[in-house]
Amino acid sequence: MNGNSDPRLPALGFGLGLRADHYEALLDKPHGVDWLEAISENYFVPGGRPRDWLRRMREQYPIVLHGVSLSIGSQDPLDADYLRQLKQLADETEPAWISDHLCWTGAHGRNLHDLLPLPYTQESVAHVSARVREVQDVLGRRLLLENVSSYVEFKASTMPEWEFLAAIAEQADCLILLDVNNIHVSARNHGFDPRAYLAGIPVRRVQQFHLAGHTFQNNLIIDTHDQPVSDPVWDLYADAVRRFGAVSTMIERDDNIPPLAQLLAELDHARAITEPILRAAA
Repeated sequence: MNGNSDPRLPALGFGLGLRADHYEALLDKPHGVDWLEAISENYFVPGGRPRDWLRRMREQYPIVLHGVSLSIGSQDPLDADYLRQLKQLADETEPAWISDHLCWTGAHGRNLHDLLPLPYTQESVAHVSARVREVQDVLGRRLLLENVSSYVEFKASTMPEWEFLAAIAEQADCLILLDVNNIHVSARNHGFDPRAYLAGIPVRRVQQFHLAGHTFQNNLIIDTHDQPVSDPVWDLYADAVRRFGAVSTMIERDDNIPPLAQLLAELDHARAITEPILRAAA
């Protein structure tokens, strides 16, 4: 990929994660949904109902693809079959962009179905950056990497998470999906300042925001995606908009999925936060 002063793509507005519960309602183009994010792996099988639903959604909305199994931080070789399926889906769907998580999800060919953190070291930066560049060469486009929530820290780490993420984005010439809820969750669990996290991320690399809910379990905040966005996350989102400007924003809900109207109300709240900040900055 060729670097430039601002590699970001045009913002899409305010969107939702595409979930089967809302397929029918979304085809009616409800007011307020500008774009949709589809979980890549849910649509890998050629043909069939999932692929047909995705095709129909793509006729109505801009689509982005969001993966959960790339395992960019693993020591295993990149999965060539996975990349082949992802590229095939992207060629068919023509997404605005493709994202996955800054993590590892398995080892020795086994998928653990979890988003596991990495040690924040220069060695990890070099390892992940090289793998991101390889993925981008296969896909022919920049990848977005998402910060994950974490519940343990590595003694080997030599830098804070935000410096780690920023270094990879610059070295790999990729973009960032900044999950505001994950910043809040990890900040509470590990005792760092979430505003310091925002300040440490380069503006020109942030392409997308995630907003989601969480729950409290055993003195930890767990990123469960089964609750409405909390007030502290809304406050942190406002600070993110002040720093990064007009960035594509979406509500992510994966469990305890409510009626679409509730998610539309959350999108309206995101707009209500964003618009006066952008007007004041204009």
